[in-house]
Amino acid sequence: MDSLERLVRRARELEPRMRERLAAYVHHETPTGDADALNRLAEVLGGHYAELGATVAAVPCDTGDHLLATWPAGEADDSSVSEQPHVVVLGHHDTVWPVGQLAERMPYADDGTLIRGPGVFDMKGGLVAFETAIAVLRDCDVPLAQPVRLVVTADEEIGTPTGRALVERELAGAAAALGLEPPHPKGGLKTGRHGSTRVRLEVTGVEAHAALDRTRGVSAIDELVDQLVRLRGVAAAEEHVLYNVGTVHGGTRTNVTAGKARAELGFRFGDAEVERRVLDQLTRLEPVRENAGVQARILTSRPAWAGTGNEDLFAAVVAAGARVGQQVRGSHALGAADTNFAGAAGVPALDGFGPRGRGAHAVHEEIVAESLVERAALIASVLASPLGPTA
Repeated sequence: MDSLERLVRRARELEPRMRERLAAYVHHETPTGDADALNRLAEVLGGHYAELGATVAAVPCDTGDHLLATWPAGEADDSSVSEQPHVVVLGHHDTVWPVGQLAERMPYADDGTLIRGPGVFDMKGGLVAFETAIAVLRDCDVPLAQPVRLVVTADEEIGTPTGRALVERELAGAAAALGLEPPHPKGGLKTGRHGSTRVRLEVTGVEAHAALDRTRGVSAIDELVDQLVRLRGVAAAEEHVLYNVGTVHGGTRTNVTAGKARAELGFRFGDAEVERRVLDQLTRLEPVRENAGVQARILTSRPAWAGTGNEDLFAAVVAAGARVGQQVRGSHALGAADTNFAGAAGVPALDGFGPRGRGAHAVHEEIVAESLVERAALIASVLASPLGPTA
């Protein structure tokens, strides 16, 4: 117990460094798809993980490299601990914000109580809390209970299309998966998540003069509107489905019937069966108009994660929280993340280990500064505790 109490003290001592690291990470602006920007931060992160005793590998990708950092359990030369099932920790270093957001609309600010800036909440604060947890364990001479594999993906904000294979590879044989995403508003962990699917709906029509040859023309925009209304009805007919039209594009001029139009849609699903039914209807869409064409293409899909099967993991995390003076709660979340892959694959998973705050994907994005210390201590206590089959 004494050693675990020291975790809190050491986390508090490291708070100034945590703030400095978070400021540095936020000033590395990392929009999804900007490979140069992402790789600059990945190099910094990898250096810090190596300093903390990890074996670090960059996983190359044209749109930004992913990172894999691995730490052994206990004594590195102890084969009995090195053969234990590992714990996967999931994070990402991309954000939804373009380069320039920091200077133009969201300047970094730390007033001692709140820290504001693009990516502080989603999820560079979580990355700082995790690396500090590893430092706390090292400084307090508390060993990891199991091997840890940290996966930092570069495209989580668009559904992890290139990082998914890496995540799923590292989940094989894992005892548990922990996500560094933001928690619920009051700090509760996320015990399950809705599934999330991004769809591009592409429509073709026939171009013609909108007045002189209007009977020949077939408007792809009109067809798209009707299809979007149809899909609204499909979503409304099911329970636990969220539907959002994110972008719409089409047409060329006001005096020409549109020959092409497209929209990108976001669906959220409460369970796998509902997900299957809705996506099945998407693949069978038929045009309303003669000579129009409709095609739905799935861009990314994260399976629904109901949250069943993680009761023992949650109990272990509750106990680990109690050892550092924290009361851990948890509930289901509507948002999706890389932990969906773990939960859907049957690996016990929990998410929301990032610091408390608000404003993910919003200009008021912020975290509660003191929660950096709380989360670092909690993660340290969790990683010092056996999880899964070894518990």
